[in-house]
Amino acid sequence: MSRLLYRIGAGAARHPWRVVSGWLLAALLIGALASAFGGTMQDSFKIPGSDTQRTNDVLQDHFPAMSGTSARVVAHTETGSFRSSDFDGVRETLEDLTSVSDVPPVALSEDRRTAVLSVQYDVPVTEFEGSEALDELESATTPLVDAGYQVEFGGPVPENAQEVSSHAEMVGVAVALAVLLFAFGAMIAASLPLAVAFTGLAIGTSGVTLLAAVTDMSTNAPTLASMVGLGVGIDYALFIVTRHRDNLARGMSVPESVGQATATAGQSVVFAGGTVLVALTGLQFSGVPDFATMGYATGLVVLVTVLAAVTLLPALLGGLKFRVYSRRARREGRFESSMSHSPTAARFAQMVGRRPVAWLVGSVIALVALSAPALGMNIGQSDAGNEPESSTIRQAYDLIEAGFGKGANGPLTVAVELDRVGGEDGLRQVEEDLSNTTGVASVGAPVISPDGTTAVLTVTPQSGPQDEETADLVEHLRSDVLPDGAGITSWTAAMIDLSDVLMDHLWLVIGVVIATSLLLLLIAFRSVVVPVKAALVNLLSVGASYGVMTLAFQTGTGTDLLGLPGEVPIPAYVPLLMFAVLFGLSMDYEVFLLSSVRESFLRTGDSKASVVEGLASTARVITSAALIMVAVFLGFAFDPSVVIKMIGVGMSAAILIDATLIRLIVVPAAMALLGRWSWYLPSWLDRLLPRVDAHGAESPAIEPARELQPVA
Repeated sequence: MSRLLYRIGAGAARHPWRVVSGWLLAALLIGALASAFGGTMQDSFKIPGSDTQRTNDVLQDHFPAMSGTSARVVAHTETGSFRSSDFDGVRETLEDLTSVSDVPPVALSEDRRTAVLSVQYDVPVTEFEGSEALDELESATTPLVDAGYQVEFGGPVPENAQEVSSHAEMVGVAVALAVLLFAFGAMIAASLPLAVAFTGLAIGTSGVTLLAAVTDMSTNAPTLASMVGLGVGIDYALFIVTRHRDNLARGMSVPESVGQATATAGQSVVFAGGTVLVALTGLQFSGVPDFATMGYATGLVVLVTVLAAVTLLPALLGGLKFRVYSRRARREGRFESSMSHSPTAARFAQMVGRRPVAWLVGSVIALVALSAPALGMNIGQSDAGNEPESSTIRQAYDLIEAGFGKGANGPLTVAVELDRVGGEDGLRQVEEDLSNTTGVASVGAPVISPDGTTAVLTVTPQSGPQDEETADLVEHLRSDVLPDGAGITSWTAAMIDLSDVLMDHLWLVIGVVIATSLLLLLIAFRSVVVPVKAALVNLLSVGASYGVMTLAFQTGTGTDLLGLPGEVPIPAYVPLLMFAVLFGLSMDYEVFLLSSVRESFLRTGDSKASVVEGLASTARVITSAALIMVAVFLGFAFDPSVVIKMIGVGMSAAILIDATLIRLIVVPAAMALLGRWSWYLPSWLDRLLPRVDAHGAESPAIEPARELQPVA
């Protein structure tokens, strides 16, 4: 592969504007196609095999008016009280809104100071783009606002209209630019990784939009793809630009330097990107279609980013020639790489190598201590009650809880197939059994479908949607109370089922991610020890990030620092998503570090010295790359969405831990202990594996090196 990458890199450097023009045309074409024919992101909300899915299918077939999403209009007054007639006009207006199938009579609290109008739609929440449905609700309730009442909006429709903020993300990009500028000392060189990352992101997300036209794509897919795409895009370009500047400092011509950088660092980029892609395949085994689409979307962006790093970036480097250095450096003819070698890292690696057992044990203890809080992680479903107090969905949530009880924020929908329960007599028995169940606050009057086959009952629990008692109640109703032919759905029930399905598939996902990563590293480094060691230390890194996330969101100190009103349960899909993504990203740094170590080992045969040299030659660039990725991920930690905060905090913590404790201590100490055994490969397996040089040590130089001439 190194020969091919050399030819690609050197060729792009010799004909830069052809390649740049090709990428520009591709971006314009794919962007235009996405604009003209692209679809919109839609969550399928399918949970195969669950009671929620079976019940939704029954409603879709026999009672479509009750199968869609919903919203709640909550009105409150501090003075006086409401009457039902006060809402007649607003109710009629709501009934005329797009896709609204029913607006039941207003519900009044005991003190008659809080009123709730439930709005039932006959389409899923994903049918609405942006805030269009919320805008309609606000327009319809203008008379209440004009009358001086507080009006708030809750339920899936307003919650879905909450948009992800890009301001914090841009702060992360600004920090990344500052790190790059400090590392390279030249604005042009610092801008190149950002250019590659944004190009990959633009084309990749356009591709995701095109995919959305033919299949459901999760609404969270673009956010996850942007988060990962920005981080890896900047990092991958950073590695290649650094190697290119090293080559120039050694006297290579520009085309040769670019070709060699693409064949060496570029080959590591290809394998690093491959580890991310194979890790993302684990999401296909989550048991939930939405998470598979997150893997598709993120994988597509990563793939385009890798292609940009090994084709577009070499062309830009070839076109810019020596402008990757500052004007002053070009004028004085001082072409040095500020990140090629770190004496401090070399001394630190030697210190670790002298007492590897002590350093390894100490760092593992620290990682285990960081991981320990994850054992108490409260897996649940965050909801509007965890959103900022200033948001309308949070205020609606609080008003409903104060006026109607905690369970009113998580009502359950029970669908009854009348022919399977014994007709109306059976329906009455179901209603009676539900009313007599401990933990049920109330049972609404049944609503019969137009074809007379299905009835819907609304059950209000005594406990809130996040409470463990609610999950226990749902399980009890399904297993002990409801007969065959009756099932439970609703947002609360769906989130309970989603957590159960994801937890059931968690070990399968972990197994697939680890197995595929091990196989790729086995091929890349031709060692059975290196992949196993990499998997173990990456598990420690991911576990520590789970512990940090638990401390951040489930302790008073952490929530105060994040500006949250209280502790937040962590949805089951957050750890699962993080595992697949982080395992791949952690392997990135493993590939870059071990590529350098192996290159030195093959040249010298000295296992201890190769660790020192490998760490010294990569420490600065890996540290810079990690700072950039932490900055990008940490930007998402300041997003208003609690779930996005969780992912941002968890992933930034993981990368920080990985680039410090793991790469600086655990890996050097482990390799110092293992010595030459690090590169052990049975002869029979050696014959079976394909020959792939991940580190590009054997890349050909098809153009002789020439003395570097100062360029003004």
